[in-house]
Amino acid sequence: MKITCIIALAALVASSINNMALADGASLYVEKNCIACHGANGNKPVMDAYPRIGGQSEIYLLMQMKDIKTGTRNNNHALAMKNIMNNVPDEDMAAIASWLSRQIQ
Repeated sequence: MKITCIIALAALVASSINNMALADGASLYVEKNCIACHGANGNKPVMDAYPRIGGQSEIYLLMQMKDIKTGTRNNNHALAMKNIMNNVPDEDMAAIASWLSRQIQ
């Protein structure tokens, strides 16, 4: 009985942490102004040239954000993104990537 309660409590805590991270990702997405180019959930960019990022792999999204920040990824829109990403710490990038990966069209 005691072990069952501990397991149930651990699952509840893990679920709460995950839900907080998702909420943080959603608010950070707006706060960092990602919404301005990629749309409300990352699936309706304001220009066809901007990628749909909602529903992409969390790892892929995080790698792209980090590569833009370091300059490894460089394309037509990289300068604007680099200026934004320079002000986004890695833990915020991870929260945004986690939230975006769940935004399936």
